[in-house]
Amino acid sequence: MKVQRVVNTHTITTLLLVVLMILLDSESTRAQEAEEIVDEREFDYIAGSEKGPRHWGDLRKEWAACKHGNMQSPIDLSCARVKIIPRCPHLEAYYESCNATIINRGHDIAVYWKGDAGSIYINGTEFFLKQCHWHSPSEHSINGRKYDLEMHMVHVSPENKILVVGAFYKIGHRPDRFLSQLEKDIKHLVDEEVEREIGETNPYGIQTRGNIYYRYIGSLTTPPCTEGVIWNIDRKIRTVSAAQVRLLRDAVHDHAERNARPRQRRYNRDILYFRFKSRAKPKH
Repeated sequence: MKVQRVVNTHTITTLLLVVLMILLDSESTRAQEAEEIVDEREFDYIAGSEKGPRHWGDLRKEWAACKHGNMQSPIDLSCARVKIIPRCPHLEAYYESCNATIINRGHDIAVYWKGDAGSIYINGTEFFLKQCHWHSPSEHSINGRKYDLEMHMVHVSPENKILVVGAFYKIGHRPDRFLSQLEKDIKHLVDEEVEREIGETNPYGIQTRGNIYYRYIGSLTTPPCTEGVIWNIDRKIRTVSAAQVRLLRDAVHDHAERNARPRQRRYNRDILYFRFKSRAKPKH
């Protein structure tokens, strides 16, 4: 199938905006679900487990979307199915240092910012950064290829809508700078602690500001699998060390070899492919 090229960018972007608002309003995505720390004993990623991904939707009625939803994440980002938006508004990100806590959630390691860590603008809506976490291997794929690690930055708007900015990593000679800053704290979470204060932490260290993104409407990738989430996934592939990936997996409590949900059906959802230069600067 050939790539579809969008000629009238303004018209397509306007239509997308209308569709996004309808989907988001109908799904009533709640901020507390994005930040919820689900009991690690309630689900796992182990193949064949009664609490594994195939059974998440049966474990609690509040998790029914995991089984019956038709806008579930992750998916394969196939270049043969994307709609290219060659000229579009800049992705505006304004992050700043803020006190943070690192938490072992049992199924992953997450950093929670405790105050205003800044925000990102999508189609005129401001989404505030709340937390970031990691999955290995990657949950999404590009043309069927998965990567060694995927990072998610979870943002929430004043209307309680959710935006997740994602980034891919492959194992290379250069470790990830942001994870390098957290390694000592993550090691404390292996056996000694569940939660640890890490002081002022700057989200800019995550380095997710590329100039090509995929965007689509999906869901949270862990229970309750809430739908109506805007996904904005950076096309640039970054590097991480093998030791860093191993540390993230050894620290969690579920003893699974991976913490990535299997890919879900795309159905008829559009995947947009944005090309632009980001215009990110810190707040003053």
